[in-house]
Amino acid sequence: MRLLLDTQMVIWTAETGRRIPREGRRLIENAHAVFVSAASLFEISMKASLGKLKVDMATLEELLDGAGFNPLPVTWTHAIRARDIAPRHPDPFDRLLLAQAVSEPLHFLTADEQLARYSDLVLAV
Repeated sequence: MRLLLDTQMVIWTAETGRRIPREGRRLIENAHAVFVSAASLFEISMKASLGKLKVDMATLEELLDGAGFNPLPVTWTHAIRARDIAPRHPDPFDRLLLAQAVSEPLHFLTADEQLARYSDLVLAV
């Protein structure tokens, strides 16, 4: 299985994974590949710059790289596909991440159960 982590899962990973539910940790450990979107790092850096999150981005990048996670760039296809994915969902980052998961395809690991209604690729834990 190939996984794309939701931004919240990335944040929890930075906190040494303690808050990731047991099933989520199992899926990450058993995945063939785990991806982290550039969109998630952008969202995290924006929250950090607004003081909503305390994180050192260089340390986060090292941690993700050290964990063997793969970077997933945002492509034109992802951006265009986001228009059709979850059109009523209010969070543009979630829409973009869903578009990436559907386009690649990747299973999308999230703690947000509401996202599961948009695709069978969503794994809400």
